[in-house]
Amino acid sequence: MRTLANKIPNLIDAFRPAEGPPPREIMPFLRWAIAGAEVPLIIAALLFTAAGTLEVMTALLLGHIIDTALGAGSEGFFANHFGLIIGTIGFFVVLRPAISLATAASNALVIQPNVNPLVLSRLHRWTIGQAVSFFDNDFAGRIAQKQMQTSRAITEVVSEVANTVCFALASLVGAALLLTAINIWIAAALTVWLVAYLALIAWYLPRIRVRSKARASARAMVSGQVVDTITNIKTVKLFAHAAHEDRSALKAMGRFRESVIHVGFLAAGFRGALMLLAGTLPVLLIGGTLLLWTRGSASAGDIAAAGTIAIRIAQMTGWVSHTLLGIYANVGEIEDGIRTLTPRHTVTDAPNATELTVPRGEVVFDDVRFTYGHQKDGVNGVSLTIAPGERLGIVGASGAGKSTLVSLLMRLYDTEEGQIRIDGQNISQVTQESLRRQISMVTQDTAMFNRSARDNLKYGAPDAEDSAMEEAARRAEAHQFVTGLEDLNNRTGYDAHLGERGVRLSGGQRQRVALARAILKDAPILVLDEATSALDSEVEAQIQVALDDVMEGKTVLAIAHRLSTIARMDRIVVMEAGKIIEIGTHEELVRQGGRYATFWERQSGGFLDVSEAAE
Repeated sequence: MRTLANKIPNLIDAFRPAEGPPPREIMPFLRWAIAGAEVPLIIAALLFTAAGTLEVMTALLLGHIIDTALGAGSEGFFANHFGLIIGTIGFFVVLRPAISLATAASNALVIQPNVNPLVLSRLHRWTIGQAVSFFDNDFAGRIAQKQMQTSRAITEVVSEVANTVCFALASLVGAALLLTAINIWIAAALTVWLVAYLALIAWYLPRIRVRSKARASARAMVSGQVVDTITNIKTVKLFAHAAHEDRSALKAMGRFRESVIHVGFLAAGFRGALMLLAGTLPVLLIGGTLLLWTRGSASAGDIAAAGTIAIRIAQMTGWVSHTLLGIYANVGEIEDGIRTLTPRHTVTDAPNATELTVPRGEVVFDDVRFTYGHQKDGVNGVSLTIAPGERLGIVGASGAGKSTLVSLLMRLYDTEEGQIRIDGQNISQVTQESLRRQISMVTQDTAMFNRSARDNLKYGAPDAEDSAMEEAARRAEAHQFVTGLEDLNNRTGYDAHLGERGVRLSGGQRQRVALARAILKDAPILVLDEATSALDSEVEAQIQVALDDVMEGKTVLAIAHRLSTIARMDRIVVMEAGKIIEIGTHEELVRQGGRYATFWERQSGGFLDVSEAAE
């Protein structure tokens, strides 16, 4: 029994990967979402169908007992119909509870715990595979809300289809067959009623589906607005914009409220019309059977059976209508989720992509062009060869194309023209994961997770030993401040959590954690995108030695406005309007008296004056 109990919740592999991309039409999407779980779900549906059939058998059994009792009389009933009595007891005490237990277990242990994580994990895997531009164009909170909303809605649809639709259909079909056995005209009355019932559903539910889709979109916008405000709460407070953010949130909430009211009007009308229709069913079935009884065409048991069915179906009508309302509302939410979450990936691995190997570390940009889909910005015809182990500095005014160049190297975007090769391998023909494993990158806007300092430091190499992690932290001048950390839950040192986006750390501390990550990762290619911009001169001087050590033997691309950092590179590339306009050593470029020399003359405290340089 214990083994069976352990197996039941695992009948569905809750984290089984999906095959292929998610379809953009509702039914193929639903099949994609629950693929692999069909057999347990079909079994669950059959169990609920059996439960619905038993409801009709209850009415049939009741009518049979009444007719038998009336025919046998009070004296000989128990003696002459012992088998019927035992069978009835077995039906109510054993069979019905067993089926009820099976249906409850299938819903509570098979469907609910497994379908939601199955769908959510598939949506999440697909979403994190999207290009950076996908996330740039939406609220993080809205995307997360769509994933949760869609997986929850699919779980509810699957559960209710098995729990209610299969049960109700079995009950209605069984009822029709039973009433046909009593009298064809009673069955015909039920059929007419069912036609009216289905017509009412067919009119209301598509409209509820449309309005539910609008409600889901409005709800996600509220989540996106609120999360965006909370994520940037420091900026909100610094600019004294609490009232402005409140107005924006209230506006989004107002749109959501209006969408809820629109659904509410339809739902209320739907429920009222259905309850009115449900009230007519007992009148039709009981009244019709009584009329037949008066004419000798129906027995007392038939009246009891028809009455039981009529009352049961009338009661079930409200339950089923409420469920169908929920199913169609969830279908609307699923369609809204499909619209947001299922765009095709714009940066994908080639069909026969190989693993990148980097024995030397040569990087070649061959006539690379990329403009973010516009006519300007980005890079335009960049050709550049970086020798193995060479340290290359990249400078230029804001918008010159520096960060775009390294984003293309990391394949955060795909080139529109040209190629990027590493040791002769076109990066578009290798897997993205293997490419990024071979490149360490430290950016100006360092991302931190609301996890422990240890987890954040080990993000560069999750399997690294703690001793290696601490050594990397020391080399990045991070060990001292990390050991002094303490969070609100009294966790200290490397166990202390850093807060949302690392807000408990200063900008300089976050960059030192990022440098420690890069040191720990120890990839053959190192990209520094304003890696020391948040450090003061004293701390920069302290870690410069560590940086020199880290860069030893690696191919390095370093972007910086602080030219004192760039001057130490083997070569320097000057970019403007997406093109390389100068290239050479620091001394060569200063002697040329060109753009770099102008930057050098205008720098203040070792920084490039970007605003002047752009004039």
